[in-house]
Amino acid sequence: MLGPMRRLSQAPNLAIATLWADMLCGAGLMVTVQRAFASSIAGEIPLDQALPELWLIDEAQRTAALGLLHQLQHPPERRWGCPGCGEIIDGPFDQCWCCGAVAP
Repeated sequence: MLGPMRRLSQAPNLAIATLWADMLCGAGLMVTVQRAFASSIAGEIPLDQALPELWLIDEAQRTAALGLLHQLQHPPERRWGCPGCGEIIDGPFDQCWCCGAVAP
């Protein structure tokens, strides 16, 4: 039997919250997005209370969920030269923006 849900993290906006939740759920972690539409009343309530939140359904998954969430929040920065066109690519990208070649 599962215990009570616990807040895992706040997200800066609904798009990010949904992306994080999808990635966590795809990894087999049971997460829901709460306060998805609370931003519409921001100003009537404090802004930090209007941000969307990720809630963990199974507390036993907390360590795994926090680890994956940290990876999502801090993607590795990379710099690589495209093997196809020689373009220098900065950031966590796996494909060249110029010619579409895959990172080496």
